[in-house]
Amino acid sequence: MDSGEENETMYYSDEVIEEVRLRSDIVSVVSGYVKLQRRGSNYFGLCPFHNEKSPSFSVSPGKQMYYCFGCGAGGGVFNFIMEYENYTFPEAVRFLADRAGISLPEEEYSEEARRERDKRSSVLELNKLAAKFYYFQLRAPQGQRGMEYLKNRELSDETMKHFGLGYAGPDGSMLYRYLKKQGYSDALLKDSGLMQVNERQGMYDKFWNRVIFPIMDVNNKVIGFGGRVMGDGKPKYLNSPETVVFDKSRNLYGLNFARTSKEKNLLVCEGYMDVISMHQAGFTNAVASLGTALTSRHASILKRYTDEVILTYDSDEAGIKAALRAIPLLKEAGVSARVLHMDPYKDPDEFIKALGTDAFQERIARAENSFLFELSVMEKSYDMKDPDGKTRFFQAAAAKIAGLELEIERENYIEAVAERYQTSYEGMRKMVLNVLMQGAPVRTAPRSLERERRSEKDDGLLKSQRLLLTWLVEYPELYPTVSSYVSPEDFTDPLYREVASMLFEQLAKKERNPARIVDHFMDPVQQRTVAQIFNTEIPVTTREEEEKAVADTIRRVMTGAVEQKNAALDPGDLQGLQALIAAKKRLEGLAHLHISLPERKE
Repeated sequence: MDSGEENETMYYSDEVIEEVRLRSDIVSVVSGYVKLQRRGSNYFGLCPFHNEKSPSFSVSPGKQMYYCFGCGAGGGVFNFIMEYENYTFPEAVRFLADRAGISLPEEEYSEEARRERDKRSSVLELNKLAAKFYYFQLRAPQGQRGMEYLKNRELSDETMKHFGLGYAGPDGSMLYRYLKKQGYSDALLKDSGLMQVNERQGMYDKFWNRVIFPIMDVNNKVIGFGGRVMGDGKPKYLNSPETVVFDKSRNLYGLNFARTSKEKNLLVCEGYMDVISMHQAGFTNAVASLGTALTSRHASILKRYTDEVILTYDSDEAGIKAALRAIPLLKEAGVSARVLHMDPYKDPDEFIKALGTDAFQERIARAENSFLFELSVMEKSYDMKDPDGKTRFFQAAAAKIAGLELEIERENYIEAVAERYQTSYEGMRKMVLNVLMQGAPVRTAPRSLERERRSEKDDGLLKSQRLLLTWLVEYPELYPTVSSYVSPEDFTDPLYREVASMLFEQLAKKERNPARIVDHFMDPVQQRTVAQIFNTEIPVTTREEEEKAVADTIRRVMTGAVEQKNAALDPGDLQGLQALIAAKKRLEGLAHLHISLPERKE
């Protein structure tokens, strides 16, 4: 669990959750965030989770679900609040309960969990008070030195207010005295990370003679602080130590603002001032790690909000090394990376001040593919004017390309390298093949084609299963007919089978609650998949075509089920054989199936 999030040990009963869901109409809730227009039985608007110009974001009052046909975001009212506000599930329940005027049951915690919760709450309360104290100090006469520094960095009053910037004066015990007057104990002040203790001085402020940068989690709670020293003192930048609410390897500075940006990517830079100056210039998708190199945890957090990161590190040697360390971590997390070149300037702040926002936007558009960036850094280790040096570079590049998993990816990079370095495509391809042959047998085209065809067939079957489940949600009246031929066990994918089982159980009780099924799954990837299952586009226009398509889809689902049962059957498995015979009988009964659909309710 990320620092800054609540330690969620609270459990709400299914009855309580269902009451909150029933009293939180999804159209009403989403309308508070997205401008919606009615189109038929659904509402449409611009998706709040990705940048788009034409509405592909659909909200269904009947299903009590939302789904974006552009980016695939989808789910029920709880999912929407969790994804938009980045809340945990209990936080979303509390938020919607409060909105609906529902009193939730008292929280029940173990003694240990209660102590942990109370300490977290107290530290967050202390941080909030400290942030207000620093904020006031910057704007008071004693904060003149800090204000002059920030003004010299060309920060506006509005920007300073937006980021809550503050100042800790040269008196190293001002905050301590202030917080003691508020009644806080030395033990708690020590645990908060706001104080330091030694035998000679006793307890004194962690931050003094510094401009203060409050560090907030994604829910805008102050979880720690960073401080930039005034003058030439060391260290230049100082961060809060790790506490019950702050873990620098699990938080990113500026993410509380950047997560709501409509840009499709996030700009990852090195420090507080880079983030602040970029936000002031309009690049509100900028974030930074907190005085540490990007970690795999950071990469996982970034993946929650984007599929692409543009590394905006300083253009010096340290910045290049930081980018080289970050690229594999991002790739492992499923995030593609590009590298922004700021030469001849050192950092984004210098670049924007010298050349302006348009030039910086152009550099973002031209940011270099991370693989090619790695090659360009590697190139500097070889004498490209010497034939032997050039050959060794191409051999190293071939080995790097051979390490890519997908054949199509290897082909693309062979072509890109051949074009960039003006060498033979065929020659480069042979070098890559040689590396592959030394390490493992090269996959032959016929096997690849066979695998591709099998994959296409599997994808087609899954689409038929998605269509059938979508139709059952759209027309619950179909359930008696469908269930007489198809059972949940006939769905070939384990996730689809589980979804079908829950939906069939609902429909058997004459209920229809797809949003509750989505909420059953905790994994975000599974939630999106289930949302897609219930929002498959139906590629027909007339009712007659739709009735024929439903019948054909039932046949395809059953044909696929029979084929899979047949292929997986163990000759000694009598139970499996009986299931196969029963499935074949149901399939035979579909030969003359006719479906009658009710009129759609607009």
